[in-house]
Amino acid sequence: MDILRFATAGSVDDGKSTLIGRLLYDTKTVFADQIAAVERTSMERGEEHVNLALLTDGLRAEREQGITIDVAYRYFATPKRKFIIADTPGHTQYTRNMVTGASTADLAIVLVDARKGILEQSRRHAFLTTLLQVPHLVLCVNKMDLVGYSQQVFEEIKEEFAAFASKLRIPDLTAIPISALKGDNIVTRSETMSWYEGPSLLHHLENVHIASDRNLIDVRFPVQYVIRPQSDAWHDYRGYAGQVAGGVLRKGDEVMVLPSGFTTTIAAVETADGEVDEAYPPMSVTVRLTDNIDVSRGDLICRPTNQPQVSQDIDAMICWMDETSQLRVGGKYAIKHTTRTARTIVKGLNYKIDVNTLHRDEAAAGLGLNEIGRVRLRTTAPLMCDDYGRNRTTGGFVLVDEATNRTVAAGMITEPA
Repeated sequence: MDILRFATAGSVDDGKSTLIGRLLYDTKTVFADQIAAVERTSMERGEEHVNLALLTDGLRAEREQGITIDVAYRYFATPKRKFIIADTPGHTQYTRNMVTGASTADLAIVLVDARKGILEQSRRHAFLTTLLQVPHLVLCVNKMDLVGYSQQVFEEIKEEFAAFASKLRIPDLTAIPISALKGDNIVTRSETMSWYEGPSLLHHLENVHIASDRNLIDVRFPVQYVIRPQSDAWHDYRGYAGQVAGGVLRKGDEVMVLPSGFTTTIAAVETADGEVDEAYPPMSVTVRLTDNIDVSRGDLICRPTNQPQVSQDIDAMICWMDETSQLRVGGKYAIKHTTRTARTIVKGLNYKIDVNTLHRDEAAAGLGLNEIGRVRLRTTAPLMCDDYGRNRTTGGFVLVDEATNRTVAAGMITEPA
């Protein structure tokens, strides 16, 4: 059974937590005592309906304020598929949390309140999902019950969003009218919106095709740990552990180790359960090689005929995540890329992007909290990297302020120089 990771995004009070609560409730994923507690709390507050958002807003501060302020991961399953949900906040100041939640997502749900239409945050989240190369996007027009289940309202919002999305690269866009509060088009098709002929949200989530989204062509295996047991029985054993970032690894395959450039073949691919015939993303495995060559953490195993770029000059899109500082040309940071850590300096800021208009401000002097721009970096050690659109693992990185140890930015490599 495969796993679908999806992130929810939208403006404040668009109903993200209620939607997730409804999915958990209608798929019978919630324990009876949890439902009873939510029903009791809803009654004590004098609310008309059971507030399903209480199932997902787990932090006390979230429950008290009635908002989501942190990324919460929820899990549920149906007979067809397992799901991991990243419930991300809607407030502008939490855009960085949305970047975190969407960075590993196969699909993103952007919620729009049917009464308010497309807002700044809707555009921001649509832009971020394309920046993070999330392959599938679902526009959920929520609170349709508050606009009389109007087809015209849905079509107008859908057309406005599609017009904005046409400026972005969205390979798969689906629009669904829903009411998370009433359960319309969440698990089953709604009788109150007979004019809508598409699938329910859960049906779409169960059936969206994600197998072809993973890169099974370019072999990329960043070495995380060298396994060398210190016992007589295992004195000849040397394995390289890590998570497959791309391609398929098989016994007997010819491979190259970067940055040294030495070539060898794979002697075995092992998991905790023993040797396997092949490994593919996102499996965590141990690779043994036939030749005893020098391999250490931060190295990368690939095919001799299909190598990543090895470069110290990197062009990248940056989302700045620190409220206490700004990105400036000349700034120095630690860069964490796959399993390798180096230092880097910002050589140039090409432009800053206005996420609402997609206008490029080439005169920008820096990037503040939640701002996005294109930069040129110079690293102290070469990175084995790909374009982020080709491989999200070898194309992504984070910047860390070495003085405070704070993660200050997330980056997507646009083209290794």
